[in-house]
Amino acid sequence: MSEKAIQDLYPDDTAHCYGCGRLNEHGLHVQSYWHGDHSIATFEPKSYHTAIPGFVYGGLIASLIDCHGTGTAALAAYDAAGREPGTEPHLRFVTGSLHVDYLKPTPMDTLTLRGEIKEIKGRKVVVAIDFFSGDTQTAKGEVVAIQIPEDWGK
Repeated sequence: MSEKAIQDLYPDDTAHCYGCGRLNEHGLHVQSYWHGDHSIATFEPKSYHTAIPGFVYGGLIASLIDCHGTGTAALAAYDAAGREPGTEPHLRFVTGSLHVDYLKPTPMDTLTLRGEIKEIKGRKVVVAIDFFSGDTQTAKGEVVAIQIPEDWGK
């Protein structure tokens, strides 16, 4: 597994996302790592991430899938280019589309996300995410991530 999360390598001007931005003090701080042929992230939900007692709020699940998907896209793009994550020019992605299927209620437990690349085509990366609470899959998602141009927001 890679030593640093891809989100730790985002340049400061793109590191403020509520879900994955290391510079957002109120954010979730999603951390995505490359692990062989897939990505992995874990998250420990807090009591305030509750939908009903004992179960995780669905919006949190969607946010985690979203940010792990864009992080996985960045990892895959660096890998496909034969580059080390975080090298310049930076490869940073935003969400073009997010689809989430809630398979069953998600108990408050360690949440694990596993991402697999379905397609890389130009600036677009499609990522499938399996979402687990403990050992039980409770959701799955697909993120279409779009690489932002270097001059974005300038």
